[in-house]
Amino acid sequence: MSVFYLIRNAVLALTISVAAPFVLGADFIAPLDLPARQSVLASLSLMQGVVDVDGRLVAVGQRGHIIYSDDQGGTWKQASVPVSSDLTAVYFVNAKAGWAVGQDGVIVHSQDGGASWVKQLDGRQANDLVVNALQQQIEAGDQSSRTQALLTEAIRNQEAGPDKPFLDVWFADENNGFVVGAYNLVFKTTDAGKHWVSWFDRTENPNLYHFNAIRGMGDRAYIVGEQGLFLRLDPARERFVAEPTPYRGSFFALAATTTGVTAFGMRGNVYRTADEGKSWNKVESGIESGLFGASVLDDGRLVAVSQAGQALISIDDGASFTLIPGIRPLPFTAVTSAGKNKIAISSARGVQIEQVP
Repeated sequence: MSVFYLIRNAVLALTISVAAPFVLGADFIAPLDLPARQSVLASLSLMQGVVDVDGRLVAVGQRGHIIYSDDQGGTWKQASVPVSSDLTAVYFVNAKAGWAVGQDGVIVHSQDGGASWVKQLDGRQANDLVVNALQQQIEAGDQSSRTQALLTEAIRNQEAGPDKPFLDVWFADENNGFVVGAYNLVFKTTDAGKHWVSWFDRTENPNLYHFNAIRGMGDRAYIVGEQGLFLRLDPARERFVAEPTPYRGSFFALAATTTGVTAFGMRGNVYRTADEGKSWNKVESGIESGLFGASVLDDGRLVAVSQAGQALISIDDGASFTLIPGIRPLPFTAVTSAGKNKIAISSARGVQIEQVP
């Protein structure tokens, strides 16, 4: 397993390995309480997510760094961010409103196109929300073994502290959105993040696999994760239901369009469904490295990027992909539009702009 795989998957193994008790100095300030430090090198550091915000590029990465560019990546400014936790993903619903998520269960929100951010939730609050919701269910009469087991797991997470990361975020509109993360974490908001509600018990994920990505359109939403996990939102039942896939590796990225959903995984594995997961077609990618980022461009084409520094493009809604030539290879994490026939790719060395055919 590559070092970059561990980084993109929120360094989960390392997080768990250091969870044992240790003594902190009196001057220690938790990343959740420490604003991101301004740095002239921020634009050259690891970035794990990037989006096009009405012509502005916004990227998020390590130590709470968020950078933005109004000249297609020519120059970058660093945003004001209230946390220094590593950030893993970012999503905007319009030119002003966006959310970023990351390590320590953090959610931050911007109302000015990514120039400044406020914290909406952290792992301490998230753990309490999960435990309280399950306790209320039990007090209301739900004595099922599943709910009891989930409560036991939630209490264990609460005692461990805010060490579970969020790995992705998606909003249907300015008010309604989801964040997903490690060990079955799902939260929903209906008021632009002023309040978050635990959906820990509203998933068909009995093994509590990690949720790596979420995307959707309108009232449809889809989650992918470990072991070929694919879930679709059932709006009537207000829960995510699982659909079987022919793949048993981890999915890391999603692209959703009006005609189908394409899931991207390890070793170049790509699968597409046109019926919300009831049937799947394997798509030959032509590469053998993990695909960690995907996006639908402004012109409708799909692009995906790999940990080995490759970029793929599809002109037929994910039915087939070709390799984009001339890409400067770095470990890539995410991709977005950057103007006509250009893409912005977040990587281990900031964000790079590349031409597409």
